Amino acid sequence: MPGEIVSIAIFELLPGSEAEALETTRALLAALAKGGYCRDLMYRDPNSPNLYVLVRYWKSEQARRAALEDTEVLRCYAKLAHEVRTIKVYETLEEVEL
Repeated sequence: MPGEIVSIAIFELLPGSEAEALETTRALLAALAKGGYCRDLMYRDPNSPNLYVLVRYWKSEQARRAALEDTEVLRCYAKLAHEVRTIKVYETLEEVEL
């Protein structure tokens, strides 16, 4: 979609917090969808079941900024900080014309 901003986060669930981390992730995605900020796709590596890749399509830069001021979204991010280990984040990816 024109104007969308693609972001990718690679993370792993911390041992002992797997169920909580997935529940917090569900709450985060629900809060983001409720605010209409973005759409998300999440993938898991079948060879490393605690390794996840989240692909986020922000509607716009304005939507991304608004999400970072949403208290429900911020609460989920704060909780996730104790449940996952972030490996790599790509804040903005540009499409390559082929």
